[in-house]
Amino acid sequence: MAQVRADGVKLYYEKTGTGDPLVLVHGSWTDHRIWRPAIEAGLKASFEAVAYDRRGHGASDTVPGQGTRTQDEEDLAALIEGLGDAPAHVAANSFGASITLGLAARRPELFRSITVHEPPLVGVVADDHDVLAQLQPTMTSIDAVLDHLRKSEDGPGARLFVEEVAMGPGMWDKLPSELQETFVAHAQTWLDEQSDPEWASLDLDGLATCTVPVLLSRGTESPAWFSTVLDRLAEAVPQARRHTFEGAGHLPHVTHPREYAAALTRFVQEA
Repeated sequence: MAQVRADGVKLYYEKTGTGDPLVLVHGSWTDHRIWRPAIEAGLKASFEAVAYDRRGHGASDTVPGQGTRTQDEEDLAALIEGLGDAPAHVAANSFGASITLGLAARRPELFRSITVHEPPLVGVVADDHDVLAQLQPTMTSIDAVLDHLRKSEDGPGARLFVEEVAMGPGMWDKLPSELQETFVAHAQTWLDEQSDPEWASLDLDGLATCTVPVLLSRGTESPAWFSTVLDRLAEAVPQARRHTFEGAGHLPHVTHPREYAAALTRFVQEA
């Protein structure tokens, strides 16, 4: 089992393919396996893809007590440095994208390029009343998910999250049973993430010091407020490029793996 240590926490990772190292940071509820469709669809042909389990996920350690996103950021830094890959290409999704940008705002020297899909950084748009109105149905659903998880109703909470927050109505039954089990297994870790008061914030001034190539992406089937978040990020990093995955939602590396792998590879090669 391949592992690195980060502040005493063992982080599991897998390497696949040949080429420049590409560190893949998964979002909430899942683990490193969520990247397999995109790795097989093309990433392994161009990169040495390094997919790891964040703390509290998969085969990595779970640490008791309230966690913070900063700890996840430090874990990512330890992984990049521990593998001897700094500066590294990094691609991330959802909360993993928030982690990546949070680290880039503090330690830009660790990055060679950054690709992020739909970071849920609602803190950067908290002054936009239109966005807050758009977010209200999502936040109501999130509150309902949190209520389930606080009662240890992990299965119903995971189903509700998939159908009302992440992927859309009816999508839970379309997921492979392995992925359903993964969502349920990580429900309490998501509850812990949501309990961090800084989970949705970002130092935009710090991010502006990161001058490496950045790709900001979204899916056409995702809520419109993600576009506003990306607009704010693009203002902070004017060198950023934008990409839209037609017909995709919050997990294009799963639902549209060939398109995702092609867009990421093209971006890195051009950058």
